[in-house]
Amino acid sequence: MAVRRVVPIILSGAAQESREFYGLLGFEEVMNHGWIITLASPSNPTAQISVMTEDRTAPVAPDLSVEVDDVDAAYAVMRASGAEIVHPLQDEEWGVRRFFVRDPGGRVINVLGHR
Repeated sequence: MAVRRVVPIILSGAAQESREFYGLLGFEEVMNHGWIITLASPSNPTAQISVMTEDRTAPVAPDLSVEVDDVDAAYAVMRASGAEIVHPLQDEEWGVRRFFVRDPGGRVINVLGHR
C-alpha cells in the first residue's frame, strides 16, 4: 500500500470566503461539492487543502484525508491493528471508496482511494 497524497481538512462555516483567501496564496479550486471544496496548487497538484462545512455522508467531519493506492488493504490493516473505525468502508457517489479511523491522538482520518 502506498500513500498518494495527504490533504488537511479545514472546518469552516465560511467555505467561499476560505476559498477566496487560499486563492490569494495561489490555490485553485479542483473540486466543489458545496459542503467540501478542495483547492490545489497549479504548479504542484498534490499540494492540496480541503475546506469543509460538514461531512454529509459520515457521522463526523475528518481532520485529514490520506489517499492510498489500496483502500481495502488499508482498511484490513487498521481493523487488524484494533484501531477504532469511526466510519465503515464504503463507496461514495462522487467516485471514492473510503473509511474513517481514529489515530492515537484522537484525530479522525479519512482514508480513501479513487475508484
